[in-house]
Amino acid sequence: MKLFSDQRRLYSLAAALLILTVALCVTWGMWQRPAGVDATATPPVTPSEPLQTPLTLTSPSPAASDVDADEIEPSPTATEGAQNQVSTVVYYQDNNGYLVPVMKNIPNQPGIAKATLSMMVQSPANDMDAARLGLRTILPEGTKIDLDITDKVARIDLSGEVAKLPDAQSELNMVSAVVQTLTEFPTVDTVRFLVDGKKTDKLAHGTSVAGDFTRGYLNLESASNGLTPDVAKTVMLYFPGDATSLIVPVTRMVYGKADINTAVMELAKGPSSISPLDGVLPTGTGLLGVENDGGKVTVNFTKEFINLAENTDGGRQALRALVLTCSQFDGVKSVAVNVEGEPYDTGAHTLSIPTFVNEANMVVEQFLQTQSAAIFELD
Repeated sequence: MKLFSDQRRLYSLAAALLILTVALCVTWGMWQRPAGVDATATPPVTPSEPLQTPLTLTSPSPAASDVDADEIEPSPTATEGAQNQVSTVVYYQDNNGYLVPVMKNIPNQPGIAKATLSMMVQSPANDMDAARLGLRTILPEGTKIDLDITDKVARIDLSGEVAKLPDAQSELNMVSAVVQTLTEFPTVDTVRFLVDGKKTDKLAHGTSVAGDFTRGYLNLESASNGLTPDVAKTVMLYFPGDATSLIVPVTRMVYGKADINTAVMELAKGPSSISPLDGVLPTGTGLLGVENDGGKVTVNFTKEFINLAENTDGGRQALRALVLTCSQFDGVKSVAVNVEGEPYDTGAHTLSIPTFVNEANMVVEQFLQTQSAAIFELD
């Protein structure tokens, strides 16, 4: 009987993998446009919540000298990984229109910044890589990129394909993703856009690309309380995305201090009422307090917190979101959880501080583990 049971599970696993392959092929087919079809015919990605991602606009700096981008090699924010590999951060979008940063290892090469941007352009290979992460590429198919970096100003020249974006939100996401990606590099503070080699004030749907852009708020929530980014404090919150192996960063405007206590309290409230993102804590969980003892943070929850273990992944992603929310503040060395004042064992390594919010290899691995666990779950 045990042999039969194992065979049945293997058959189930094979069937699940076949279904996954078919789903990816279908997704790929949906994203690929037939030859001769205008890009504007592609159904737009409409966020369930207006994703305002403002970028700070500064006065234009003096024109950068014409230097081949491949001769300027900005150092990635992460350290080198395996031999001849380097870590870089790519910005994609999910099915709800949120921008999602992913750290990937790519071959070490001249012009890492340009190579990073190239992975964000729609193509069969790039779209398949993004689909394995549960994400979408953000630059239109066929977009050509020229990049020059001088005196911490990145001048990016995008070809006319960017005029084919379907709506203003897609344009805003593209501009924001490009600026966020380039400013991950320490050699870039501001970004200047050109389209087909010319200065352009606005894209086809009215999105401004005039002047220099600096790093802005990522996935800024729209506020119903009248707060605006220029007067409000902000905290970064992290929530599990619609792909269970991803974490989505969200910027929230708050009153008072933007400290760890406020951040954890806002995380406990969950996503905004119109957001499709999942909350971190089980229903009914209350926050009793946050203590920071020399960088050792302890978060105290009510007894409902233990229901977290009922999540499909045992609560690992929710705990990761909690740790990321806490560790954004300087000096945080570790995070622990108490339930009703008593230490709570969340499991080995579940509260380790991640290297980055989303690491490509880990995202794919977690997805496969979750699917395998569901198939081989003991009766």
